[in-house]
Amino acid sequence: MKIATTTYDFGFYCNNDLDRIRELHRAGFRYIDLNMEFKPDSPYMSDDWRDEVKKVKDLAKELGMTFVQAHSLGGNPLSEDAGHVNFLIDATLRSIEICRELGIKNTVVHSGTRRGMEKDEFFELNRLFYKKLVPSMEENGVNVLIENSTKFNMPERYFVNTGKDMREFIEYFAHPMLHACWDTGHGNCEGDQYDEIVALGDELYAIHYNDNRGKADEHMMPYLGTLNHDEIMNALIDIGYKGYFTLECCSSLLKKKGWPKSRRAFERDDRLAEPQLFMQRKLEETMYEIAEYILKSYDCFEE
Repeated sequence: MKIATTTYDFGFYCNNDLDRIRELHRAGFRYIDLNMEFKPDSPYMSDDWRDEVKKVKDLAKELGMTFVQAHSLGGNPLSEDAGHVNFLIDATLRSIEICRELGIKNTVVHSGTRRGMEKDEFFELNRLFYKKLVPSMEENGVNVLIENSTKFNMPERYFVNTGKDMREFIEYFAHPMLHACWDTGHGNCEGDQYDEIVALGDELYAIHYNDNRGKADEHMMPYLGTLNHDEIMNALIDIGYKGYFTLECCSSLLKKKGWPKSRRAFERDDRLAEPQLFMQRKLEETMYEIAEYILKSYDCFEE
């Protein structure tokens, strides 16, 4: 497997994707998961969006890096806020177009939910949502991947938190360009993961590899939490997983206003409230080395 990570690792520290890509390269990464958390004023949402995409494409080529997967704007397509939903769909469609420009074949698009929602309603309303993306998926040759979550993130509602349910939804949608991404941190909050990954089998096209202490979705780097790395690696090998070993550990250093918790405030002074770029740089290098150790331990590391 080849090691990738998300540009969101430097989302807090850098103002644009060009600088984020340079930081990933500095840390040793050569494969990029492009995080597309667009805002309405993002250059990617402007009429000149192709010019912006060309800049990151040219930089990656110059550095010998490759875009291998992506993540569309996070949001809730089943929200009752029509403005939120409309922008989310527009941004998701644009992200699929960007994937085509960068040669990315797989992008993660979160499903929607509502408090009190049951399984049947979840399946049908999300079928209608993903159906809106199909023309763009087909035109641009980009697969959309659903992702598991956890009850910590989705209380008092149904969500596809198990491999079995994810596969069931994929078969319910019945389109050859909808598949799955498994998030190990979300899975760690739910419990054992081997059977869940095996249940996904050949529908597993990507992973988000991150750790936590089993009680919150903390997105920490491996070995800071309770994730059983042997369990995950055995499952990936047993299903013949062919995707990238993609890290999503972007909250290892907690921000002042962070996820899943914020730093406790001290009104008189806050000069130490935020982590700094030099800290993230050191962490990023260590993350790459740990990922390399994990893969080499199972004889499946690829340059």
